[in-house]
Amino acid sequence: MTHSPATQQYREKQAGDLRPGDFVYPPGDGPAAEIAGIEVQNDDYGVAALLLVTMVDGGSVRIAVGSSVPVGDAAGAGVGADSTDADSVGADSVDGIGADSAPDSSTSAEGGPDASTEPAVVVPPRPETPPTDTRPSAEELALIPEPDGTPEAVVSAAAANHKGKNGVQVLADRLTKGINTKSGSCLRDLSNLAFDLCIVLRDPDHALAVADLLNVLPFDGNLDRWASIERALALSSFICREAGQSDRAAVYEKLLRAPESQEEDPFKARINARVRQRSLNEPNLYDKEIFRAIDNGNHEAERDWRFLRLEALMFLRAHGGSKTIGEDELARRISNELESVRA
Repeated sequence: MTHSPATQQYREKQAGDLRPGDFVYPPGDGPAAEIAGIEVQNDDYGVAALLLVTMVDGGSVRIAVGSSVPVGDAAGAGVGADSTDADSVGADSVDGIGADSAPDSSTSAEGGPDASTEPAVVVPPRPETPPTDTRPSAEELALIPEPDGTPEAVVSAAAANHKGKNGVQVLADRLTKGINTKSGSCLRDLSNLAFDLCIVLRDPDHALAVADLLNVLPFDGNLDRWASIERALALSSFICREAGQSDRAAVYEKLLRAPESQEEDPFKARINARVRQRSLNEPNLYDKEIFRAIDNGNHEAERDWRFLRLEALMFLRAHGGSKTIGEDELARRISNELESVRA
């Protein structure tokens, strides 16, 4: 007799933990079905996104990699259950099972060696422990000095050394009216000011002081605000490493990577890590845009694109490099882009 899965004993299991031989309840009111095989389907970025699960009875279901599904055991599928229906129904059921099981057993016996030689495509098991917390300790955070006065005073002091520089003065005038760390536009202005001070005006000390107003802000889940903080952290790491302050640079780098350890679900954390590593291995360095600007003789556009490339390279270096671009190569390319942007 067929029962709804809601009336049977079952438990939930992560899609990434499913294996051939497990019994899963398909959508609807049907009994649990045994899994015969699992095919992983990737998205356009090459990351596992969907599992195509094929059942022993020929059916199939599609399951998102991050979801949980109800699973049972052989009893939930009706295998080995005692018959409680009429004798005629029981006889028909036994005959049906016998007729169906004979070809299956012979097929499995004949196909056993072949099945053992063909690798099964399954999702690797989830990590046993959550991702490691990369946030710096209180002692390490102490390496970042307290601001000298209010945030507005820090901005005013930085701009006072560069009177006549319109870009810096425009940003400073907006910021000194009041800095709101909950405002994405305000954080972008602070980040842009720090970059202008360091890259354009070659004033790393004031640039670092302005960037530190952002560096101490935590990741609150808002990616727009975090983008400005991330830029400031990458710039601060670059400034400190150029000045020989490797310990302080390491603190900024830990803060940069801190959001990566906040995902508590190990399976989702593993998927996020794969996507992140792919972006690090294949970064967008704006090659096409730069070459197009060069071909068109548009020097202003070329400088803007090179500025974005410089930011991307600084982020890669602060993150520890990638599998395709090493530390030495990153340092060389950053030096080249600095010369191009400052020229």
